[in-house]
Amino acid sequence: MNLYVSNLGFNFQTEELAILFMEYGAVSSAKVVADKFTNRSKGFGFVEMPDQHEAEKAMNDLNGKEIDGRVISVTEARPPKERPRYSNRY
Repeated sequence: MNLYVSNLGFNFQTEELAILFMEYGAVSSAKVVADKFTNRSKGFGFVEMPDQHEAEKAMNDLNGKEIDGRVISVTEARPPKERPRYSNRY
């Protein structure tokens, strides 16, 4: 199950996100999304957990929890939208 985590502190790192969710079970991947120019966190990330029940428990327990002075939101991630491909040719 892929989870979307928002309202993370701007100093929150990917490793911290993984450790937070590992308390609930196996984590396949974790990523805090960063600005590509400044490399600063955008305040959200994604966590993938292979076990549905562990992921749901983590989502229910962590949603609304205060982490580093901010109340985080944890929901099931929506699949990415199809984006039109742009070509440099005219």
